[in-house]
This record gives sequence, structure tokens and C-alpha cells, in this order.
Amino acid sequence: MSAGDVLKAAKAAGLMVATAESCTGGMVAAALTDIAGSSAVVERGFVTYSNTAKRQMLGVLADTLDAHGAVSEEVAREMAEGALDHSEADVAVSITGIAGPGGSEHKPEGRVCFGLARVGRVTQVETVEFGAPGRAEVRSAARDHALALLLRALD
Repeated sequence: MSAGDVLKAAKAAGLMVATAESCTGGMVAAALTDIAGSSAVVERGFVTYSNTAKRQMLGVLADTLDAHGAVSEEVAREMAEGALDHSEADVAVSITGIAGPGGSEHKPEGRVCFGLARVGRVTQVETVEFGAPGRAEVRSAARDHALALLLRALD
């Protein structure tokens, strides 16, 4: 599985892709756009590191952030759906998590929540516990997981 596989699947399906990223800071969009011809299927990427950016750019509700925190499946859902609402994309993936170092008892380092939204389908969310292998490793693993989610959504 690679970004190239995602691009081929999106092109074959005639679908445009958007990303909504927090802890990965645009790594998914970068992986996709590193490949020549990606403009045929990559509609846009949102890097929404702060809660303010999540609200302003994606329409994440302040009430959701207050009730669940930025690292939650509820926020991941609103991020993915917001990426669809604020773009011309057909499929969107979102990522919000704690890459580290640090974390807390309730939200440990390496916890990453993902959302996957596709027009006409129910949004999927999931949480993956990557552990604490280090910031770079968590971010890379989250990028790769998001690409795999996109590929699955394009089948």
C-alpha cells in the first residue's frame, strides 16, 4: 500500500480526495502530492493543528471540542465531514492525535483518532494506539494508516 496506490484507485473511481490533518501536519497530503499527476485526484488538504483552526476551517463544533477534546473520534468525525463540506472532494480522511512526547493518563502518547468520510456513505471513525515509539514514528504510522483508510474507501 502506498500513496501511489491511493492515487490510482481514486483516479480509477473518478473521485477527488481531501485531507484534514492535525498531528501529522500535512504528511498525508504531502505523500499524495509528492507523486506527479496527483492534481488529478487531490482536491485539497487542511492542516488544522489548533482547535481554532479546526473550528474555522472545518466547522468542528466548540461544544464537541469541549466535551470530548481534540483527540477523540467525535472530533475526527467532524473533521472528516468538514473536509467534505469545505471542499469539492468526494472522500476525506482526518487525523487527530498525540504524537508525543507527552500525553496523559486519559489520552496517552501515540493515541490517534481517524475519520473517513465519503459522499453518500456513513462516516467511519476509529482510534489506533501506536504506543510511544517517538514523535516521528507515531506521525509516520498515522500517515500510513490514513493512506490505507483512503485506499479502502476507494474500493
